Amino acid sequence: MSSNLADSSQPTRPAIAWIGLGIMGSPMSENLLKAGYSVTGFTLEQDKLDRLAKAGGSAAGSIAEAVKDADVIITMVPASPQVEAIAYGSEGILENAKRGALIVDMSSITPQTSVDLAKNAKEKGIRVIDAPVSGGEAGAIEAVLSIMVGGEQADFDEALPILEALGKTIVLCGPHGSGQTVKAANQLIVAVNIQACAEAVVFLEKSGVDLQAALDVLNGGLAGSTVLTRKKDNFLNRDFKPGFRIDLHHKDMGIVTDAARNVGAALPVGAVVAQLVASLRAQGDGGLDHSALLRAVERLSGAQV
Repeated sequence: MSSNLADSSQPTRPAIAWIGLGIMGSPMSENLLKAGYSVTGFTLEQDKLDRLAKAGGSAAGSIAEAVKDADVIITMVPASPQVEAIAYGSEGILENAKRGALIVDMSSITPQTSVDLAKNAKEKGIRVIDAPVSGGEAGAIEAVLSIMVGGEQADFDEALPILEALGKTIVLCGPHGSGQTVKAANQLIVAVNIQACAEAVVFLEKSGVDLQAALDVLNGGLAGSTVLTRKKDNFLNRDFKPGFRIDLHHKDMGIVTDAARNVGAALPVGAVVAQLVASLRAQGDGGLDHSALLRAVERLSGAQV
């Protein structure tokens, strides 16, 4: 009898399917496992599936297998084409998830893709929220991501305990697509901030200043930022191991440039930084961390990198 009472006080946790176990998805799914959720995952790389299984999750052989019994389906893939590829078609999420399931799409995609997905899912009796994140690989590992959400209040409320195992700042920003719009603004601010930091680093070094001391004091004042805190060591050590790849930031700058044009917002500095990101990618640095914008400034300043 006492065990029954104990059981009734512990509501059943939703079964979670996780699609996309990359730089962000792997540590995020592991944080859900640590929080006591059951997670069945699917991704294209076998080593990532092995990692999930080793952490206590279940590896599925297909999207259909992963989602068929899931209450909540979390997706974390690179861009809109990948979201469409996993959502639609006979092997996709919408054809194989049960009615009443909730899709939490944490990918960074165009707002319109999120709006369309929510509309198409509704016809199948499936709910969707868009919930892109900011904080990079470190934020994913530490479960301190900022999560910006678009969708219905009731669906947000249902997803909130899960999202709380992944992030620290979780905000419903408006209807479907709103999370993606806020994420686009986030990526604009981050790119411009990294570019400003990169220019400052080259200026400081060419002036013969102790770079570590300079960045420490700058980060303690109005010039300080989460970007500088997170990327300071990348700049100092020229360590551009990807936490967030230039290729992905290039995609995001395309999203924000296009979305801003659609609503009539001018992004003069953002447009310049979007071109600098594109040029860095064209020079073969697309697989590096976005702090590698420093390399573009160094090239412009005469260095051979």
